[in-house]
Amino acid sequence: MDKKLNKNEMKAVTTNRIKDYLLPFMDEYLFDQLTDDYLDKIEMKDILSGVPVPFKKTELANLTGINLARSMAAVIGCDPEFEHATAYKEFIDRAFRGEFVKPLIGEGLDLAEKGEFKRACLLFRAAVNIAPESSDALYCYARACRDCYETGEGEEYVGRFKAESLESFERLTMMAPDFEMGYYYLGYAYLNLGLYLKAKLTFDTFMSLTDDAHLEEAAKRIPEGSSVTSAAIKEEWDNLRKEVSEWLGKLDEPVKIERAYNEVLAGRYEQGIELLEPYIDDEAYNKWWPLYYYLGISYESIGKTERAEWAYRKVLELSPSNIDAMDGMIRIAKEKGDDELAAKYEEKIKVVERNREEDRASKNKDYN
Repeated sequence: MDKKLNKNEMKAVTTNRIKDYLLPFMDEYLFDQLTDDYLDKIEMKDILSGVPVPFKKTELANLTGINLARSMAAVIGCDPEFEHATAYKEFIDRAFRGEFVKPLIGEGLDLAEKGEFKRACLLFRAAVNIAPESSDALYCYARACRDCYETGEGEEYVGRFKAESLESFERLTMMAPDFEMGYYYLGYAYLNLGLYLKAKLTFDTFMSLTDDAHLEEAAKRIPEGSSVTSAAIKEEWDNLRKEVSEWLGKLDEPVKIERAYNEVLAGRYEQGIELLEPYIDDEAYNKWWPLYYYLGISYESIGKTERAEWAYRKVLELSPSNIDAMDGMIRIAKEKGDDELAAKYEEKIKVVERNREEDRASKNKDYN
């Protein structure tokens, strides 16, 4: 399942967008240099001479190679760009000859089961950066980021972990095109973002990778000695396929609507209007504020000012803090010479932006 990446791909295994939320774990470690005698003994002087290494405060009396490697991995997980991260990775690679990542992933899975998602995320992030060719590490990392944003609070916190999870699942599907569960979770990520066409295509791929023809190949990936059977895989796939099939049945109209949005974004406003207007009377979709926003943009762009104003007002009925719709109202008000209305919405935008900033600072206080 795992696949080698080239050097350029390895450079961008993870971003540092969630670094602020993992750095507090660095407080669990002290840094000091190992003696030359000790480095000679373990044959690591060429790598670690003069390099401060991390010691977990609770393990100071138990200096072993595995504990040292685990501490180094934790630092890499907190910050892959840490000054001595390269030396730490070289030590781990030489000491454990590529056999360190599997137990690291196992430890992360145990933490995730206990609900310690950020700590699990830290270990999986370390595993990804130590072994960028491991699709298992990347899958677990993407899952842990997903768990973090689903259980976390604060717009900034949720947004960063959500972006990291999405990017990691996308990377996984490129790195391991036969990794069916990558498509399952990526499909839901697109669905939650309202990217219905991408969700449909991704779910379609998941369905094609979990048919009976692929079951035998999946069975070959079962680790030796595992209690998992091909029958268990089939049962899980059948349940997931039923779930995804139900979603695919619901995506036909949203996909059509998204294609209409793309017409508007491409500047084909009249085509967009033609595709979107029928949904105004459709109770299943006429409470979607984006429907009216894209209609508003289209009406405004072809000079139907009154219809554009109606559409933007509909957006604000459904999404009262929508700054884009307020900007539309300001443009229309200025075109009509209604300075009072323009000033009203300009003030509303200031209030919304101020409230969002205060809310972001308040909710993220505990995470920084």
